Parts: sequence; structure tokens; C-alpha cells
Amino acid sequence: MGALSDRAGWPPSPPGLAVFVSGVVSMGLEILAGRIVAPQFGSSIYTWGSIIAVFLAALSLGYHLGGKRAARRATHDRLAWLLLGTAAYVALVVFASDLLLAAAGAIPLPGRFASLPAVTLLFGPPTYLLGFISPYAAELTEAEAVGAASGHVYAVGTVGSIVGAFATTFFLIPELSVEAIGVGFGLLSVGTALWLARATGGRDPALASVAVAVLVVVAGFSGAIGVSAGGPVLYQTQTPYQELEVTQVGDVRTLYLDGQPHSAMDVADPDRHVFEYTRYFHLPLLMTEDVDRVLFVGGGGFTGPKHFASEYDVTVDVAELDPAVIGAAKRYFDLEESANLNVYNTGGRQFLQETNRTYDLIVLDAYKKDKVPFQLTTVEFMRLAESRLDDDGVLFANLISAPNGPASKFYRAEHKTMARVFPQVYTFPTASDAGSVVQNLEVVATKRSERFTPATLRRRNEARNLGVDLADEIETSRPPPRTDDVPVLRDDRAPVDALLDPMVGQRYVIQRTDANGSETAARVVRPVDPRTLAAPTGGT
Repeated sequence: MGALSDRAGWPPSPPGLAVFVSGVVSMGLEILAGRIVAPQFGSSIYTWGSIIAVFLAALSLGYHLGGKRAARRATHDRLAWLLLGTAAYVALVVFASDLLLAAAGAIPLPGRFASLPAVTLLFGPPTYLLGFISPYAAELTEAEAVGAASGHVYAVGTVGSIVGAFATTFFLIPELSVEAIGVGFGLLSVGTALWLARATGGRDPALASVAVAVLVVVAGFSGAIGVSAGGPVLYQTQTPYQELEVTQVGDVRTLYLDGQPHSAMDVADPDRHVFEYTRYFHLPLLMTEDVDRVLFVGGGGFTGPKHFASEYDVTVDVAELDPAVIGAAKRYFDLEESANLNVYNTGGRQFLQETNRTYDLIVLDAYKKDKVPFQLTTVEFMRLAESRLDDDGVLFANLISAPNGPASKFYRAEHKTMARVFPQVYTFPTASDAGSVVQNLEVVATKRSERFTPATLRRRNEARNLGVDLADEIETSRPPPRTDDVPVLRDDRAPVDALLDPMVGQRYVIQRTDANGSETAARVVRPVDPRTLAAPTGGT
């Protein structure tokens, strides 16, 4: 079996095992990189493109230099040292990823390239070391022909990569923290190095393996202290879709997804709107006569659905894709399903395609500042949503964008797209005094041909008992934006990542309410580690 084993069976040869493990670790780290980098740079196509390119470049460089040196330097001990070097660097990543991300993020680059230095710094060195293993193993294999040796080695490495990809994606990330997975890859590398040292009697690699194993374990413990920049951590997990964390400071409990705050609840006063933007959810009630059934696409902490179900005589359906978000909301944010609050674990577009119900109000609240599900932005989706609204129905979209300037491209494209389907589209910035910076923008579309004036909305606000005074929210209304320089988003062309790109590096205006429920002054936060932002970025 050449590089696979010394015999036709078990155990594998030391070089074969090293190649297999290098494949597992390299692909596992590549999948894990997305989770480590996302809180700082998001998980857009540009981030994933940087990850893939850096891993391929580092492996290629390792293959090239390893191949040149293999004839004179390939030994079992050197394979062990390469694995130990990889494990030691993984320990550094586990221990100091936040510092390394912050340092790399300070490099001034255009937004779409911003993640490239960080990915290179964190994952370039260990992947480069792993690249040496395959050519070294090919040199050490007992296969007679060079072609046969190379074929065996790269087949084994590819199988390892497949195992690493499947295991990390389907088993490790849904069950373990990023730190625990990193520690696992580090210890796997150390264990393989020990196997190599035992097989060849190498004393120095064996002793070093013990030291590196201790380093990896210590790094893992230091990365799981239980406190984040958002406060003491009540719960943390890796879901199939994102990193989920629940923190609490004082009485305010906050849900973070991929390091960004998505929902907050005052545990001493659960009915209070902690994030100002959730008050805007009630605006559509001024634009339609009777509301009997409401759909929320995106759950988060379920602030909006809970308010509607408890305050109004309506039935509320919620389509939330991530089951871990639903579980966290039930455990930490007082979510209870009832006769008038139904939660469905499915995507919003899939739910609308499959349901035969119609709604008086559909709330789109599944967007993030840096990651938007494009299938919920297109003209085809807007037509689907329009078909599921009653004749007097309203569509409400909580966007993360800017009303003006370069960072407004996504908002203006979405406004243009909605206007292709709905006769009237309205915009309500949540921080009207910061028109050129990133904030929560509430875009409301109606099926009515007549346009509501602010005066009409003020009269309706005074006449209707909604339990929320929306006078200040009405005053933030602004006219339709310029849209001649942005596209209509379509299923076959929705360049959402490119439209979001100008927001990278932009200031983010935060609007909260105080403990009495009154609006506080806006705070402007510069774009550092998103865990330091105390602002909603989609989800309720």
C-alpha cells in the first residue's frame, strides 16, 4: 500500500498517517477559519475567497519547497517536527486570535480585501508547514516508482481532507466551541507526531510533543474563560449557521450572532424595547386597517414577535432557519409558543413558498450588517411576499445600511427592488441625525396606490391605541432615495456582497432606550471588533 501502510492492512505507515492527518487538519482549519474571522470581517464572499486563496497559496508554497528539499531532508523526525510546529501555531491562534485579528484589521485596505491580512497571519504559517508533509512522505514511501508514490500520498491526503471537511462541518462545529475544535486539531497533530517519534525512536520530538500538548491545552482553557466584550457569557455554541452567544450586563441580556448583537431583553422589564429599532415594527399598524395575522422572517431573540403576540389580538408566525436560535430564545429570552405565537424552523422564502396563508404584515428581519441572505432581497422574492399579503397588507424590512453616501448602496438597491413590486415604499432611518453612516433603516412597502403623508400617520398615531407612541418615529420619514446607479436585485444577479462592501470600515450609529423606555442619544462607534458594538444588526 506504499504510503498507506507497510502491509495491506492496519496500522498505516508513519508517513501515511502523517499525510492523512495533515489533510484532516488543513481542511478542518479552513472550515474553522470562517468562524474565527467572521466576527471581525463578516462571512461575505470576499472573506471566504480570501480564506480559500490563502490556504491554497500556503499549501502550494509548502508543496513546492518541500518537494525541492525532500530528497535530502525528508525523515520521520522532520515530519514530526512539522506537525508539532503546526500544533504550536494552532495553540497561538486559539489563545490570541482576537489580538491577531485586531492587529491585522488595522491595516488600511479596501473593504473587500480587509480580511486578507488576518487570514494570512492566522492560517498561512500552519498551512504552509502542512504543505511540506506530502512531498516528504512521498520521498519516504516504499513504493518503487515516483508516480506511484506521489499518487498514493496525494490520494491519502485528499481522503484526509474529505474527512476533515465533513467532520468539521457536520459534527464538530454544531457541537463544540471554536476553541475546543482548535485544541482538537492541535492535539491530533501532537498525537501523530508522537506516533512518528515512537516508530523511529526519536527522543527529541517525543519530549517536544509533551510540551506542545501542554501548550495547546493551556491555550484552550485560556480561550474559554466565559467572558466576552459583551459581558459575562451565559451560553455559547457553534450552530450549523453561525456562532451564537448570550451575554448579560446588569439586567440587559443580549444575543450575539457571529459576534454581532442581534437582540436584547431587559430581564427586569421584558416588555421594554431595549433596541430602539424594534419600536418601528409597530409603524405598519398605522398603514393598514385591520391586522389579524403577522409573519416575522427571522427570529433572533423574538422581541418583535413576543410584543405583537402579547399586545395585540393577532396570530404571529415566525420563520427562523437556525434551530439553535430558537432554543436559545426559549431558554434565555422568555420565548413561549402559544395559540397565537407559532415558530417554524425553516427559511423565510421556503416558508412563503409552502404556506397557503396570507398575512396583513410581513416583517423581514433576517439581515446582518455584513451577511445578507440574497434570496430574501430579490424582485422574485418581493413578488412572492406580495402574493402572500392581503389586499391591504404591508411589508416591513429592517435593513442595515446608510441613507446616503457610499454605504447606502444596498439600501438603495433594495428600495429600487421593492418599488418594482409595491406601489409605495417608505423609509424610516432609526438615527435620522446620522444620515450618511450605517444604521438600522426601516423600509416599509404597501399595496395601496395612495401614499401616506407624515401628517396622516401622525393623526392615526393619535387616534389609535397601539401601546407605543410612534410620534418620534414618524418624524424620521424621508423621501425615496436616488436609485439610478444601483441595480434591481434578481435571483440570477444579486450582487449583495458588492453592495455591502462600502459599509466595511464605516461608523455604526447605535440607538437604544434607557431603563425608563425613553430613547437615549445615539452613540457612534467606530468599526473595531464587532463584539464591542452594542447595536442590533438584524434579528429581533
